[in-house]
Amino acid sequence: MSQTIKFLLVEDDHTLSASIKEILSELGEVTQVYDGDLGLFEAESDVYNLIVLDIMLPGKDGFEVLAELRKGHHQVPVLILTAKDSLPSKVEGFEKGADDYLTKPFYREELLMRVKALLKRSLGLFDESVLHYGQLSCYLTTNEVHYGQQVLPIQGKEYELLVYLIQNKGTILTKEQIFDRIWGFDSETTLSVVEVYMSNLRKHLKVVGLDKAIKTLRNVGYLLQEPSDGK
Repeated sequence: MSQTIKFLLVEDDHTLSASIKEILSELGEVTQVYDGDLGLFEAESDVYNLIVLDIMLPGKDGFEVLAELRKGHHQVPVLILTAKDSLPSKVEGFEKGADDYLTKPFYREELLMRVKALLKRSLGLFDESVLHYGQLSCYLTTNEVHYGQQVLPIQGKEYELLVYLIQNKGTILTKEQIFDRIWGFDSETTLSVVEVYMSNLRKHLKVVGLDKAIKTLRNVGYLLQEPSDGK
């Protein structure tokens, strides 16, 4: 799998958190936080592909985090992981916007299965591993970009940028969100690198008439419009 999946793990039990991180690390990068307030702050950054969320947390509990996240129209998949296995708790979780619910204790294989199922629904991963945008296809296992039968020379960070835009088509992405997702919080590169790579990506897409599909919103960020006219 070519793209880096980013998980946010919100669990206050440090030992359990370490165990879950070890499991999820098979699939991608895991950021750990141990309380609800920081969990919500991280979740609202929109740089994560999936959130594993405990209910009983210091500060805001998991239900509050989930409710505020959905109220802010953040659609990242959320898997609730908790010892509260009663039906009312499960119902409340789903009513507040959870995508799945797994009770403790759990089997390693079951956690991986649930996570893969959510990523398959949200990103098209663990399926045929292809992201489509009109006639444009990103093959996630080979890092290739095809437009019909034509292979476009989009590689490296430009490829990651294109994948991120397609995953969030129709959604405004700030430069900060893009930078954090592609280059990482700890990168020593400056924010201006986003403009450079966006310009390069547009040049590659211009060949197939898709460069104008990426809109620049001055002082805000970028928006990949929904595909139209079969392009």
